Amino acid sequence: MANTTAADVKKLRELTGAGMMDCKKALDEAEGNVDKAVELLRIKGQKGVAKREGRDASNGAVVSLLEGGNSGVLVELNCETDFVAKGGRFVEVANALAAHVAATSPADLDAALASEIQPGKTVQQFVDEANAGLGEKIVFRRFAQFTGGAYVAAYMHRTDPDLPPAIGVLVELDQENAEIAKDVAQHIAAFAPKFLSREDIPAEALDAERRIAEATAREEGKPEAALPRIVEGRVTGFVKENSVLEQAFAKDSKKTVQKVLDEAGVKLVRFARFRVGA
Repeated sequence: MANTTAADVKKLRELTGAGMMDCKKALDEAEGNVDKAVELLRIKGQKGVAKREGRDASNGAVVSLLEGGNSGVLVELNCETDFVAKGGRFVEVANALAAHVAATSPADLDAALASEIQPGKTVQQFVDEANAGLGEKIVFRRFAQFTGGAYVAAYMHRTDPDLPPAIGVLVELDQENAEIAKDVAQHIAAFAPKFLSREDIPAEALDAERRIAEATAREEGKPEAALPRIVEGRVTGFVKENSVLEQAFAKDSKKTVQKVLDEAGVKLVRFARFRVGA
């Protein structure tokens, strides 16, 4: 049996992200051959991929990649535990996916998973290898990409200083303004709007809110004559809560986000907000 050193184990861990004891066993079985040990870990890891399919991957990281000031990518990669989420190998995988999306601009997640990230290797296979190496269910959950805009910026928020960012926001403005972009992105991170403006809220969502508001008002015994006013008031409240432009601005609640943008002479074109597991 080969004499496995701590340096050999460290090197194998860096290459695969596998646990220390798994690396030690693989090196022993491979008689000290690192390349063969990598193969053994991949084989053993892949056997466990199917078993992990049903597990909950609610931890993870959000990463961003900005290019040239007018393009940006946001990626969410999930895993099972915060222990894996804060590991260097996991974050490397997330960053590699962000770089791949930036370079290839896939149409959607299915297209991204089917595309080649390395010669002869799809993104799905790449993620499966991470699954095998890290010993947990790893899921490329979603991505957002803004390209060709006037100015694109990102804000990343850590909910725990020991973990990678759990909330990421990508914003596109119609002109460069780093301060406003940061302020608005931070606001979006904190207040989680679902839509850009009232016009972006689907009609069916507003109709559903009206039905709920009317039924609730009747349950509360409100007068029939007052129902239209009450219903529209509650729908307006729903719009203000869910449309970023109509929300009260985080740094000055006397102003809406729209007012802050107007005063700065810029327009928020679009945004994306990811929160790990949400």
